[in-house]
Amino acid sequence: MKAVFESATDQNVPVIAGASEGERQFLGVRQIAAMVKSLREECDFPVFLNADHTHSLASAMEAAKAGFDWIVFDVSTLPLEENIRQTRTAVEALKTIRPEILVEGEIGDIGSGSEIHDTARDLRKGLTTPAEARQFVEETRIDTLAPAVGNMHGMLKSMVAGDTKKRLDIERIRTIKEQTRVFMTLHGASGTDDGDLRRAIAAGITVVHINTEVRIAWRRGLDRALSTQPNELLIEPAAPS
Repeated sequence: MKAVFESATDQNVPVIAGASEGERQFLGVRQIAAMVKSLREECDFPVFLNADHTHSLASAMEAAKAGFDWIVFDVSTLPLEENIRQTRTAVEALKTIRPEILVEGEIGDIGSGSEIHDTARDLRKGLTTPAEARQFVEETRIDTLAPAVGNMHGMLKSMVAGDTKKRLDIERIRTIKEQTRVFMTLHGASGTDDGDLRRAIAAGITVVHINTEVRIAWRRGLDRALSTQPNELLIEPAAPS
């Protein structure tokens, strides 16, 4: 969280910190909310908190009551009609708790988790169509849509090595935006071509989620510190360059 906050203030851009269901269970829902709230208030900086990939209404409501700003209600593995039904119910329930909260829904298949993969599935399968996106938005009344547009969770080993990049369907993004006119989130953006990210934002993407690359940076930093200082019990962070 400290790295995310310092990066955002350094670049002077708003940032959304995301916490998955597993992370919330480990750290505590109210504890995470209190930490982000204190940073926002003490530093007077726009840092917000997202309950990422929340798969049950009970978990979503717990996050909303704790003060999360944004709920990603994700039942995208279900058939479209059932996804619509459950997401609509979640929107109604969460807006009753806090009308100003943002609720995001997801359609399409972008996988799950922040693993490093040997090979990628065919990303052309499970892409979100503009017609499905429009139906989903109209029938659920979500604030934000998370579509499948060539993105995927996690990264390939070749992406970690810097040999390959994810490529996005920019025209699909643009058409979905035209059909829905809501905020759009790009999940699984780690390892994506930088030019594609810029074009995706220009085409209608509002929020970009990057997780795996952050985890890799943390792991590499930890490994480097432990290998260069094997006998240290307390490793101080490096001073800013």
